Amino acid sequence: MRFKIVILGSLTGILLSCNPKTDQSNVVEHVPEAYEYTGQIIDMHMHTGLPFEVPPGMPSICRPEPCEGDVMATVDPAELLEKTIAAMDRHHISKAFLSGVDWSLVQEWGETATDRFILSPFILQPEYAELEKLRQAYTSGQFKGMGEIGTQLSGIPPNDPSLEPYFQLAEELDIPVLIHTLGIGPHTPNFRSAMGNPVLLEDVLKAHPKLRIYVENAGFPYRDEMIAMMYQYPQLYADVSTITWVIPRSSFYDYLETLITAGLGKRLMFGSDQMVWPEKISSAVESIEQAPFLTEAQKEDIFYNNAARFLRLGGKESGLVGMR
Repeated sequence: MRFKIVILGSLTGILLSCNPKTDQSNVVEHVPEAYEYTGQIIDMHMHTGLPFEVPPGMPSICRPEPCEGDVMATVDPAELLEKTIAAMDRHHISKAFLSGVDWSLVQEWGETATDRFILSPFILQPEYAELEKLRQAYTSGQFKGMGEIGTQLSGIPPNDPSLEPYFQLAEELDIPVLIHTLGIGPHTPNFRSAMGNPVLLEDVLKAHPKLRIYVENAGFPYRDEMIAMMYQYPQLYADVSTITWVIPRSSFYDYLETLITAGLGKRLMFGSDQMVWPEKISSAVESIEQAPFLTEAQKEDIFYNNAARFLRLGGKESGLVGMR
């Protein structure tokens, strides 16, 4: 057992959101037991910062508005890395999929914390000129993943022809891909919720059946579309990351429980979406620990086993590394 019982008995009416302006949807009415997970965790969604500059002390993002964030931004790269590593150590996060728009900063984090990160470039705008640079980075081992592909922030859907060379390269080199394909995102001028419908990935998956790709936040709030895509395309995985702390906890639990009930618990992976609020790593971990409908085995799968299988850390088939 990799869970330590912290509190026995029923906990009723616990306020799980920091948002003082939201309604009772932020209250989880019943949590039978609280556990502390003590096994390894793979964080499949982490960043060296945001894809745009933010002022120091900016409150953490939250939805739906009006709402107030409860954590202030850490924008100094060295301090952010230090806090991130401290949170990873505290929660036994042995590996994290790390991306950033500043590719050199991604490399610096990797050099500072050897073997803790799977280094990957954040792609905000597809540029033909960078493709050869990317190929060289993969060949040399500089990068091990692709994405976050965040072109939705620029108004570019996943099935846009400009992204085809990226998917082709990732499939050819067997590179795992993270993509932002969901209904919510930062308030950038060109962001469009409609461009985050997971069904838009169908052309990509048809054209690249061997592509290892996972969707950020399981396509929230496109629940039925995400279920259909994951049923039809077994190579498609998903993370649950930002929605573990950016939306009301009850809303996250409703969404996650539907995916679990649909039988997708073996293809959901944990992520924190650490950007400039490293304290939110703890919030993300706690959201899975405290989910009253998840069994211990399901929590282990989300925290570690599914990502290990997707990343082929323990060999192509087993996906279970150091857990038994």
